Amino acid sequence: MDDHNKRVIETALLCAQEPLTVADLSRLFVEDITTADIDEVLVELQRAWDDKGMELVHIATGWRFQSRLSMREYLDRLTPEKPPKYSRAVMETLAIIAYRQPVTRGEIEEIRGVAVSSNVMKQLEDRGWVEVIGHKDTIGRPGLYATTKQFLDDLSLTNLQSLPILEDAAPMAAAEHLGQAVMEFDPTATVETVVTEGAEVIEAEVIETELVITEELSDDAEQTVEVTPESDEQSDETKNN
Repeated sequence: MDDHNKRVIETALLCAQEPLTVADLSRLFVEDITTADIDEVLVELQRAWDDKGMELVHIATGWRFQSRLSMREYLDRLTPEKPPKYSRAVMETLAIIAYRQPVTRGEIEEIRGVAVSSNVMKQLEDRGWVEVIGHKDTIGRPGLYATTKQFLDDLSLTNLQSLPILEDAAPMAAAEHLGQAVMEFDPTATVETVVTEGAEVIEAEVIETELVITEELSDDAEQTVEVTPESDEQSDETKNN
């Protein structure tokens, strides 16, 4: 593919407000451009941006440009507002759904050892990370929860197989790998551009949204800003007792 067509693809990706698939990119051209040609250009663009502050990544819903983790401390200065943080209860619930899906609320409670409040599930559903994909054929037909493509996009994963492999089979090991952490967001953003352990920014017409997965969450609840109501904290206290 010639340099002009490469620039067309690069420009489209930089200006897109959401990830673009190879099929989307093929519509940029009147002439027939093969999938192999576009794939080759995407790989070349990844190499071309290796030494820059942004990178081209492949996620569940397509390809997008995003800022590198090393740029986060500088970009944070543009958004002085303190983003909300998610509680350990939310993160553990998300981790269990991610690794055990499809799973019912009762099964989540059995794994965690405490009741899962409606507010915890509402936060995950409102964020677009989990959804009910069916109902279990048992008494009461409880809903089966699973993660969404939005969840994969926000963690910059192409599929569920890209989740960290758990060396420890214990259910809470999932929370340590995926969610023993605090997820931070830029509340002023409108376009999802989030990456695991980093905040992502798309230039030009794309507005920034940030997500950070930190390495450790202190057992001291005062060190995190809980967004769940007091009932969630009481559930975790019951678990600790």
